[in-house]
Amino acid sequence: MAAPMTWKRLVFSGYTPALSWVFTRTTYRFFRTHERRRGSAVLLLAPLLAEADSAPLASSRPPGFTGVQGLHSRFHWMADHVPAFRVPGGRIRILHSPNEFYQAMKVRIKTAKSRVVMASLYLGTGPLEQDLVDCMEKALECSQEDHAPDLKVSFLLDYTRGSRGTHNSRTMLMSLLQRFPEQMRVSLYHTPDLRGLLRLLVPERFNETIGVQHIKAYIFDNSLIISGANLSDSYFTNRQDRYVLLEDCGEVADFFAELVGAVGDVSLQLQPDNSVHMIEGMVHPYKGNRADFSVLAQRRIKEVVNTARVRQTMLEAECSEVPDSEGTVPNDTWIFPLVQMKPLGIHLDEQVTKRLLTEAGGDSVVYLTSGYFNLTLTYMQLVLGAAADYRILMASPEVNGFFGAKGVAGAIPEAYVHLAQQFYNKVCQLGQQSRVLLHEYHRPDWTFHAKGLWYYVGGRERPCLTLIGSPNFGYRSVHRDLEAQIAIVTENEELQMQLRQEQEMLYQSSTQVSNSTFNQPDRRVKLWVKLVTPLIKNFF
Repeated sequence: MAAPMTWKRLVFSGYTPALSWVFTRTTYRFFRTHERRRGSAVLLLAPLLAEADSAPLASSRPPGFTGVQGLHSRFHWMADHVPAFRVPGGRIRILHSPNEFYQAMKVRIKTAKSRVVMASLYLGTGPLEQDLVDCMEKALECSQEDHAPDLKVSFLLDYTRGSRGTHNSRTMLMSLLQRFPEQMRVSLYHTPDLRGLLRLLVPERFNETIGVQHIKAYIFDNSLIISGANLSDSYFTNRQDRYVLLEDCGEVADFFAELVGAVGDVSLQLQPDNSVHMIEGMVHPYKGNRADFSVLAQRRIKEVVNTARVRQTMLEAECSEVPDSEGTVPNDTWIFPLVQMKPLGIHLDEQVTKRLLTEAGGDSVVYLTSGYFNLTLTYMQLVLGAAADYRILMASPEVNGFFGAKGVAGAIPEAYVHLAQQFYNKVCQLGQQSRVLLHEYHRPDWTFHAKGLWYYVGGRERPCLTLIGSPNFGYRSVHRDLEAQIAIVTENEELQMQLRQEQEMLYQSSTQVSNSTFNQPDRRVKLWVKLVTPLIKNFF
């Protein structure tokens, strides 16, 4: 066993595109045979209460760029660290509304033949959510009529959020587990940081502040939707988010299905009687040793990421040797999946985001949005110290998801106002008001949950890069929760136009922030909120 492990670690840690094609062809067969075995056991535990700096990835791009090759060289450094999937831009569609998102899922669930994979924070309990479950039930029933059912349905949800209340995500899925035990899987991720006395003392709902499963990926056979939206009625009706549909992108769908499966393997498995247990051989997240759990979980997840990275690099090398045929659909778009799981020692998204912000030069405009504007100190310093222009979109108090909430949670919108004002004051102190602009999203009877960025370079009228997924650019996203998003780098003009339309649509519902904004009566922050915010801002 010593020799195979040595080769595998070499593949995992030392493989770069510079290695010869002979080596990649040799390791490919070996790797496919052993890709499910154990990988690296390195553990980098993230601090819970202190912000740790992680250096951005080293820069290797040329100072300028022009044309297609320049765009490729400017951003393809990501492929040295995460998988790179090249796909036709025509297969990617930006969805704009909650209802469009909801209907797209329903249609694809009904026609799914092999798999439906749903990763979300939770599944709601209303009639719209029940309709979604009913679609799955019908699809499973149809698959059984073939007497050799191939359709598998898998859910990955957060344990604490999915178990809140008596009627919850778990009870919503119980009938499917009971009727289709061989085709259904429900995994409930439990953070290893909620354990012992802390788990006993922190009440329901508040225990979700310690850390959650926050990935939002929805897979239907070889198509998938990456979003920041959960599976709940407001996200299907009047809670604005972002959504990208990748049609017939099997390799990307496979990656996210394997990623969700890996997290599911180290999660609690829901049973038909509503009990939970761990898969044999896995470490319990809060009863077992914390370090052992993180080592095992990190190994399992990095195995998926590194396997895909090596495979895609080899495929790219192989494809580069074959000339394009006439009539083939151009693979003019790159998809880079970015995973952030700091409690498990995985911080790829953080490293890539830092480098993107670091390299945003004077020829660039970055449109950045977050439903919960609470930048980490590092991201804040990069924005304030950059040469690029920034247009930052955040929720106004009335469209904040916590607006009108009962108890302490009702003061959270005020805390976000306080954080926004502090950031705006720093912008003014540095004389950056013309370079860094803040905008507030307004929309009657709606809430705002969109996050990500659009990257315009070289004075171009359309963005060539976007980040879209679950991270919010805040402390929780970086240090506490499990997150995933994708970087889309595209030369496809139609897709670039879709991205521009998405960005403009969101910003058209906003107003620019100025000094007078914070003098309005509804922006006044209570003294106790100002005093408490520095103590709790790392938990929301």
